Amino acid sequence: ALSGCEIDGCDIRAAAALTIAGLRAEGETIIRDAHHVDRGYENFVGKLASLGAEISRE
Repeated sequence: ALSGCEIDGCDIRAAAALTIAGLRAEGETIIRDAHHVDRGYENFVGKLASLGAEISRE
């Protein structure tokens, strides 16, 4: 089982993969430097939220 934690999204693919893994993890997952995902995926957080993901961005 995956457990939520605080991690670094060091590039586009890592930030996207860690975000999706964090959705399946137990507990809260915080991804630092998640802004990298903006370069490759338009409205990534909004699209996941529209599918029912409990996700937010600060």
